[in-house]
Amino acid sequence: MRGLTWILAILIILLQYPLWLGKGSWPRVWELEKQVAGQRIANQALEARNSQLAAEVRDLKTGYDALEERARYELGMIRQDEVFIQVMETAPAQPPLEAKP
Repeated sequence: MRGLTWILAILIILLQYPLWLGKGSWPRVWELEKQVAGQRIANQALEARNSQLAAEVRDLKTGYDALEERARYELGMIRQDEVFIQVMETAPAQPPLEAKP
């Protein structure tokens, strides 16, 4: 009877090994769940960026307002009947340094 108890105890230990230390163990599953959660967050950020880019493409394809805005601010273009005026700010004059006696 004592031998049967030892055999069953060893069998239970051998069955528990894959659960705790094997390839599909609980610690490995928890680690993979953390990685999946991190990847989901990264995917959400990328989806937001993709939707923003899709909206920008849609604006550029359908309307001239976005196209004109880009041409003006990024390329410095103006319309044919417009006059370009550039205002340059000057630095305020600094008072001369006084000599110390």
